[in-house]
Amino acid sequence: MPTFLFDKIVFGPVHSRRLGVSLGINLLPVNGKLCSFDCLYCECGLNKDNKGGGGIPSRSAVKTALEETLLHMKAEGQAPDVITFAGNGEPTLHPSFSQIIDDTIALRDTYFPHAQVCVLSNATQLHKPPVLEALRRVDQPILKFDSAFDTTVKRMDRPVSTTFSVAGLVEQLKNFGDKLIIQTLFTKGSYQGLAFDNTTDEELTAWIEQLKHIAPASVMIYTIDRDTPIADLEKIPLETLEAIAVRVQRETGLVVSVAG
Repeated sequence: MPTFLFDKIVFGPVHSRRLGVSLGINLLPVNGKLCSFDCLYCECGLNKDNKGGGGIPSRSAVKTALEETLLHMKAEGQAPDVITFAGNGEPTLHPSFSQIIDDTIALRDTYFPHAQVCVLSNATQLHKPPVLEALRRVDQPILKFDSAFDTTVKRMDRPVSTTFSVAGLVEQLKNFGDKLIIQTLFTKGSYQGLAFDNTTDEELTAWIEQLKHIAPASVMIYTIDRDTPIADLEKIPLETLEAIAVRVQRETGLVVSVAG
């Protein structure tokens, strides 16, 4: 299925199902993907198909591109709800991620002080103190937690690191702090003969139990909405997502938002 890559450092603003009017920042190559996961549902495609040849943008290039865009939006009377780090892979892999977050917060405070700074991350770099502290400084640290089972994560999210474990991830998420937002994508399918479905009762029971331990500020659940690199993935019906949200709220008391 067709997928796409972001071809700029700063893109949008676009309307996000979950975040509102979002101005995006891509810290990865503009002609390739760089990620510590290789999710089968990724709109940017599989890692092997999008290696690209360009490097990552410098801290100064990101700052300049962002300030130019914010100045233009100010002149046009446009105001973003959020400034979102997403792009062609995992933003926290950028070696200057922490400093770029500081630059972004300063620019936000100057031009649009009511906008939120948001990072969409797979949480694989939380073991690095500069990354952890930078994520704690943003308004909305939205971190991925798709399943409580290693087998499902390895089939669906496909971590690049051979040492990845859900237990290790949960421990880091538990220690994150009170602003943490958990993001979970629900789907089912198969790839290379290996099936996965994180909507089963067994999956949901284990996932909810871990949410109790993690105790995030809130949970975002959603399903695939754009093209994916493999065809054998199912979009989960909105009614199913809403039922999952009700169950989470009933069993944990957590605030849950749904995007179908």
